[in-house]
Amino acid sequence: MALVEIVQTSLQGLVAIEPAVHGDERGFFIETYREQWHQRAGIPADKRFVQDNHSRSGRGVVRGMHFQVGAGVAKLVRCARGKILDVAVDLRAGSPTYGRWAAVELDDEAMRELYVPVGFAHGFCVLSETADVIYKQTGYYDGELERGIAYDDPEIGIEWPLPPGELSVSERDAAAPRLSEIAPELPFRWQT
Repeated sequence: MALVEIVQTSLQGLVAIEPAVHGDERGFFIETYREQWHQRAGIPADKRFVQDNHSRSGRGVVRGMHFQVGAGVAKLVRCARGKILDVAVDLRAGSPTYGRWAAVELDDEAMRELYVPVGFAHGFCVLSETADVIYKQTGYYDGELERGIAYDDPEIGIEWPLPPGELSVSERDAAAPRLSEIAPELPFRWQT
């Protein structure tokens, strides 16, 4: 079994997974997914991944802050090429960290991964010239259930690592509502 370190973040349920990277002058080998890691990290056993996604973005691109309503979707995110700041916001009503954010740097050297549970908005900012972000998710993408909150919501106060003038955001993400505007509609509830 490959060695892996589980790192808790400041938001309960949001977990960084640091797998062992075996490298030499020829390159490297890494296990990017092992179900047993989830058990060690406290990730619910009923969360089975059903879809993989891959995005490529240039420096300064911000994608997010996205989530799906209904049953929700959990994600396991990694950066296979380049470097990103991966960000999650707690959307679970009643959570002691509701509306707070946490960020973890993901890159193609440490190969750290971030597990984003149901009930969190997710997004990232590209820090390298190019970044390939690959993530597994526990539900199929459904455009009818896809939602977002403003990446620059002042009530949340995400500290993006680049100045606003260097950020590139889609029209859809730029027009996303503040969390306070949609909070009553969210289905996510804190469970101890």
